[in-house]
Amino acid sequence: MARCECCGNDYDKCFTLTLNGFTHTFDSFECAIFTVAPACEHCGCRIIGHGMEVSGRYYCCAHCAHMAGAKSLKDRAQIGDTDPTPAPPEF
Repeated sequence: MARCECCGNDYDKCFTLTLNGFTHTFDSFECAIFTVAPACEHCGCRIIGHGMEVSGRYYCCAHCAHMAGAKSLKDRAQIGDTDPTPAPPEF
């Protein structure tokens, strides 16, 4: 059996993740995210989606980026002439 490098659990269903040439062993996605996902520079949450990056700093959303002084980031792009019409609101 393999041992999770995050929590130390000795588990028969561990998996490996190779990142930047280093192989890591985990027993759950939770441990993998805790170990390798970047943390938001403002709130500290782990960024498991796309996130936002400016000047080598990572943020989970535009709000956190703005609170840290990175005012140029936006959660949504403005609608341009060639973009589809906005979706109707969901109720």
